[in-house]
Amino acid sequence: MGLDDLAVEKKRVVVIGGGAAGSLAAKTLQNYADVYLIDTKEYFEITWASLRSMVEPSFARRSLINHVEYLPKAHVVATTAVDLTDSEVLTTEGRMVAYDYLVIATGHMGDGPSTKAEKLNYYQAEHEKISSANSILIIGGGPTGVELAGEIAVDFPDKKVTLVHRGSRLLEFIGERAGKKALDWLISKNVEVILGQSANLNDNSNGVYQTSAGETIEADCHFICIGKPVASSWLKKTTFGDSVDVHGKLMVDANLRVKGHKNVFGIGDVTDIPELKQGYLAEQHALVAAKNVKLLIKGENEKRLATYKPASSALAFVSLGRREAVAQIFCITIVGRLPGLIKSGDLFVGKTRKQLGLSSNVN
Repeated sequence: MGLDDLAVEKKRVVVIGGGAAGSLAAKTLQNYADVYLIDTKEYFEITWASLRSMVEPSFARRSLINHVEYLPKAHVVATTAVDLTDSEVLTTEGRMVAYDYLVIATGHMGDGPSTKAEKLNYYQAEHEKISSANSILIIGGGPTGVELAGEIAVDFPDKKVTLVHRGSRLLEFIGERAGKKALDWLISKNVEVILGQSANLNDNSNGVYQTSAGETIEADCHFICIGKPVASSWLKKTTFGDSVDVHGKLMVDANLRVKGHKNVFGIGDVTDIPELKQGYLAEQHALVAAKNVKLLIKGENEKRLATYKPASSALAFVSLGRREAVAQIFCITIVGRLPGLIKSGDLFVGKTRKQLGLSSNVN
């Protein structure tokens, strides 16, 4: 049997979504199968580093990685998947991509530049927007809003930053003490935090915003930092509709296989796994699913498939500028330089690049 025969015999694995989960799954499988990565963008973005790129655009040169850089043996299809059958993926251009195994890793909904160059230009524009503003309004007190407020407060301490959050406390996805420590830290950096209110963004004449309680906020620009829904609405219209629960989450079993489908896996934020939706957990999903795809390709007994155990405890780091952070590690909450040493300096960019087989830096 020649090399050409071996190539023909390779099973085809299609991965939909090139975020933290999908990119690692495709990278792990490219030596074992004929891998196709379908993603709306030509690049993978280390999203937990994106806020740093808004205050330091050059940081994005390391956190934006073209898919072809870490997938030399795979096929990158920069498009949108719009329909599925039991054996094919339909793209927006009408192309049908056949699969033996499918990995769905569509994450959260989002739109933006499709090329790395366009995304770099976007961060440069966001930086100029921040630099030229004297006052800035941030909507949302989750990890994104808190981290953006921290980045701006540290890099631009003379700017007036106001954060408005409709909830009663910050960082509601983790413990109350972490939210209180983040609040105290932001206040210490002269960030005004308004809780229990929302801001009317439709009527902001001359940079004056009204809150739901009638308060007035003056700001030269604003940033919306509110969580986006998972990207599963398109799946409901396919043969996989019964595999999506009432919350829009893709239902998976302990082996990360999609409900009702033996050769289809779901990983990352789009799944119904009962745990915090975080990048490092999505990466763990990818490794388990990739291992199981390899076992199935080898014809192993299904009883040998790896299982994924949901993370039972909250482990979260929220950066507060370049040197500090607030962390919840099991039942312990820490704020300051110690958790900052773990995350805030490099934001795990070097680690993530190495995981994809790349140098931690770029030339």
